[in-house]
Amino acid sequence: MKMSNKTYDFLKWVAMFFLPALALLVQSIFSIWGIPYGEQIAASIVAVNAFLGACLGISNLNYQKEQNADDES
Repeated sequence: MKMSNKTYDFLKWVAMFFLPALALLVQSIFSIWGIPYGEQIAASIVAVNAFLGACLGISNLNYQKEQNADDES
């Protein structure tokens, strides 16, 4: 999967900061106010975040391989 540096940096920020904070916010607010399904929604956000992290990790590995191949040429 190829993506620009700008896209990669944005998605990395989303995965590192936004989604974990959102999951915590949902779980906390839903629990405080007694809104149902807070744990399920927070767990779903965490699952999406784990998938995004895996995709970014694969993208980073592919990028590193390309850079190493270019350096050897």
